Amino acid sequence: MLKRKFFYVPSFEIYGGVSGLYDYGPLGCALKSNVEQLWRQHFVLEEDMLEVGCSSMTLSDVLQTSGHVDKFADFMVKDVKTGTCRRADKLIEEHIQKVLPKKKKAEEIAELEKILIEVENYEAEQLDEVIEKLKIKDPETGNALSKAVPFNLMFAADIGPTGHLKGYLRPETAQGIFINFRRLIEYNNGRMPFASAQIGLGFRNEIHPKQGLLRVREFTMAEIEHFFDPQNNTHPKFNEVADIVLPLWAAKEQEANSKELTSVSLGEAVKNNLIKSETLAYFMGRSYLFLTSVGIRAEAIRFRQHRSNEMAHYANDCWDAEVETSYGWIEIAGHSDRSAFDLERHANKTKVDLCAARPLKESIKVQVTSIVLNR
Repeated sequence: MLKRKFFYVPSFEIYGGVSGLYDYGPLGCALKSNVEQLWRQHFVLEEDMLEVGCSSMTLSDVLQTSGHVDKFADFMVKDVKTGTCRRADKLIEEHIQKVLPKKKKAEEIAELEKILIEVENYEAEQLDEVIEKLKIKDPETGNALSKAVPFNLMFAADIGPTGHLKGYLRPETAQGIFINFRRLIEYNNGRMPFASAQIGLGFRNEIHPKQGLLRVREFTMAEIEHFFDPQNNTHPKFNEVADIVLPLWAAKEQEANSKELTSVSLGEAVKNNLIKSETLAYFMGRSYLFLTSVGIRAEAIRFRQHRSNEMAHYANDCWDAEVETSYGWIEIAGHSDRSAFDLERHANKTKVDLCAARPLKESIKVQVTSIVLNR
């Protein structure tokens, strides 16, 4: 029906198409535009955010500084005979979901469910070990698989005719906001807190995309970066969402191999330190309201906290909004307290001040000794 009504179709369809790339038809464009406008109304306009539109082509130095060049990778395995590449963790997930209903022993079921939860954070050696232990083969040919190797997901490109200036198609929209922090806070007359938002294309060279529009190589992202004083993580509008009850899958429950969700109000979650700050909880509540407003059933939404072994080293807390689909639970929005990691990295690299000022209640008197040269 989606194809017949021309909501979306594979790009270059008459040439056989390219996996992970899609074209939107009249109805698809209208639906996509409506969702974007709802997002702008719900977040940008209601929260008085500063919207920007940054270049999709990103300078290599920017992504080197942010860590994407070194770390933005997935592990892939190859069919040893045909050379077909597959994403290792997704291959393991699909295999387990296929064999899990046939298992009878409780310990086997528990072991497979634990792998399902943790596999996205496995290193190459762990992936190889699981593939060998579960005797996983290429699902289409039945051939053996190679060892897992990292594959950087960014599309590289030369900027200009000389080839000396290197760049990438951006894998996320956040870096453009961080790079423009100095301009944004100046535009906002130095006032904190404030938020900046951007809707635009992101590009990821997915290894083996095959989940329709859920995992593609070019897609529209809607992103917010909210900047606040680290000494004050409260939010002035938190009371508006404090009574919203969210289904939370805490890290400690996941590490105990429990699927039990904690349904608790955001106010209680912050009070009990389940969610680390009011600001983080506020945006989780606002995201939940947006997801339900565009038609996603409340019972198909959960918020999963990152476990200690997957939390970014610079993050204080992180919760993913996940939606249950025919492909299982899919992360569609991340809520992370990133501290000042990105701003500090870019400031150190460029020697440009990316700081905000905090007005003092009382002036600080400092005694300074200086040398005056008597010529």
